[in-house]
Amino acid sequence: MSPSTLTPVTLGEGVRTDGPSEGLQVRGHMLQHEGTGVTEAWVEVTNGGDRDVVVDRLDSLTLDLPAPPADGYELSYYTSGWGQEFGPVEEPLRTPRVLESLAGRSSATTHPWCALRGPDGVVVVSVAWSGNWVLRFAEGADGGVRVTGGLHDTGFAKTLAPGQSVRGPRVVVATGADLNDASVQLAEVGRVQWYPRNEFAESLPLEWNHWWSYEDHSIDEDVFRANADVAAELGFDICTLDAGWFGPSDPETHWEDYRGDWHLVNARRFPSGLRALADHVHGKGMRFGLWCEIEALGPKAALAQERPELVARREGEPLGYVCFGSPAAQDWAYDTLTRLVAEHGADWIKLDFNLDPGLGCDRTDHGHGAGDGLFEHYTGYYAVLERMRAEHPEVVLENCSSGGLRVDLGLARQTHLTFLSDPDWPEHGLQLLWGGSTMLHPSRMLHWGWSQWWKSDHPHQNFDPAAPELTGDRLDYYRRIAMVGAYGLSWKLPETPEHVRERLRALHEEYRRTVAPFVAEGELRRLTGQPQRFGGGQRWAGFQYTLPAPATGPADVTGDLTGEVAAGGPGAGSDDHLLLLFRLSGGEPTRTIRPLALDPEAEYAVEWTGPVDSDAPDSSDRRTGADLLASGWTVSLPEEGSAVVVLRRVPAEGEEHR
Repeated sequence: MSPSTLTPVTLGEGVRTDGPSEGLQVRGHMLQHEGTGVTEAWVEVTNGGDRDVVVDRLDSLTLDLPAPPADGYELSYYTSGWGQEFGPVEEPLRTPRVLESLAGRSSATTHPWCALRGPDGVVVVSVAWSGNWVLRFAEGADGGVRVTGGLHDTGFAKTLAPGQSVRGPRVVVATGADLNDASVQLAEVGRVQWYPRNEFAESLPLEWNHWWSYEDHSIDEDVFRANADVAAELGFDICTLDAGWFGPSDPETHWEDYRGDWHLVNARRFPSGLRALADHVHGKGMRFGLWCEIEALGPKAALAQERPELVARREGEPLGYVCFGSPAAQDWAYDTLTRLVAEHGADWIKLDFNLDPGLGCDRTDHGHGAGDGLFEHYTGYYAVLERMRAEHPEVVLENCSSGGLRVDLGLARQTHLTFLSDPDWPEHGLQLLWGGSTMLHPSRMLHWGWSQWWKSDHPHQNFDPAAPELTGDRLDYYRRIAMVGAYGLSWKLPETPEHVRERLRALHEEYRRTVAPFVAEGELRRLTGQPQRFGGGQRWAGFQYTLPAPATGPADVTGDLTGEVAAGGPGAGSDDHLLLLFRLSGGEPTRTIRPLALDPEAEYAVEWTGPVDSDAPDSSDRRTGADLLASGWTVSLPEEGSAVVVLRRVPAEGEEHR
């Protein structure tokens, strides 16, 4: 169960053509990240012949696993849907088996991730692609298992002219002793090697967003300014104006109808314009964020009539989005996003996408063929994001798609933050953060915590910061869930009672000073099983962050050499650890929590912050690593209670704290 079982994709099983394939050159690539169990695999196909060749299967991965034990391999993966992201499934692997998404968005139905458990450890496989993908499990040689896949072949056909090439999306394989080990390596390679850098995003700013509290119908410049004023007092770093700012100057304008007409600002809602709003936010010492569904095309948008060559169509019918497989669409999108920065003062762009493109555009008159429209759309979208980052490196790009319906390692390489889900009630949030951390570094997972919805028929989205039953301990619990990753909040701040504001200030200071340094660079390990929505799963959750030793540094991974080795990766231990502990509703009163990844020979000082009536270690408690690893603590918390625990290694005599 090691990366050495990866083999390059070849013509035949992995790459298939519809018709003659004379002169077709297939080159499989593997990139091993030195010092880790993480390998990337992809394929490049070139037409070296003198006639067109149609490629209709373009696998990036061929992974052979040894014969399983008597009880077989266990397969784990996540189902998905709106408000249903990271739904865990565990089952014995029975071949043949297929995991796939054909919705046109990577995690609309199933997340592009799986884990195989055997007696020697865990293999994680993740397709780094934002469109349709597939992983196939079949019987391999000598009773083993062969895993193939990458880009989904259903609906795909790419015509290569002589001399033309196509490259398949990367598939990432991570091996480890267990899921924590594999996901720590996956996240750390992402942090060091893959994720784009942005100083503001990496500072883990506190974000306020208007959406759930006001939606589009109740937001205007006075409401936004009033919230920004309070946000500054509460220590927020960024205020984001979500949907509702664009379209005709009419208070009844609905956000979905005019997506695409980004040149229009609704002057009835924002008579002073967006630049004045941005200036107000900047004057308070904060950054200004703006929502934009740059790919979407609303049913009333004038763009469809003014630029019909940009419209994605299938069998002649519009699909509701702009096809980025068209070079003209890429230029339009880049120019539009640049205007949001230059004219409106946006420091942060929340990029949403609220529809399923399915098999995608089949036009043949604007830059792609009938069978590769979706493939070229995502290739073009990535190109636009790369161009934005190159020309506007200071701007934060947030990945959102109906919440978390496009969470994948492809967009993680193009954007700075990934929004996990639209709903965000507590147990749902803990389920998301647990699942998301198996593929992403915590610093890249943006979660708002429990939002105050304007009007909700959702049975669990009923938070009210003015509710008399809201105790300080419960508020700590709700807000600390958002601290597991990048932190956000959507409340009506001017209506928030002063005693709640005071508690928020303290929590924001706790996040900034104590928690954020660990989230920014720490290795996250899960100390419990996954909590689940609707009272399911584990009813305690524990997350441990370990600051790694310095990595050897990022490597240049732009080359395409087969068998390339990239330097850099996870470090090997540090002095300090942070634990975030939560007791969910329905959880047992006490739980034994055992930390991981400690030095058995070291002594640790324990610093505990939790409810005053909890059974906590003494603040001056000192324990050896061996004792903590073996026994941990028996922790008592109230229902919907939380604790923050910091373990600091006590230097030995004559030794400095690292």
